[in-house]
Amino acid sequence: MATASSTAYTIPLSRLPAGFEGRVHRLEGNDAQCQRLREIGFCESAVISRIGGEQSLVCKVCGARVAVHKMLADSIHVEPLFPGA
Repeated sequence: MATASSTAYTIPLSRLPAGFEGRVHRLEGNDAQCQRLREIGFCESAVISRIGGEQSLVCKVCGARVAVHKMLADSIHVEPLFPGA
């Protein structure tokens, strides 16, 4: 499991509203799951944009659109990036 040392406000990716961006803060899960998420672009500190979806969330990460199931999105914790913040 990956962890970060800062105390930033984070939420699961599944709770990030569509149209907003977030910075990946930490990944939860077994080592293989975290490694696969990193391989498809969900690295710690990566900025992602949630495009939409409910059970399968569509996100833009590293210039590509990627769909992840809500259960997997619950293991990706992001720091919301609000306009002007």
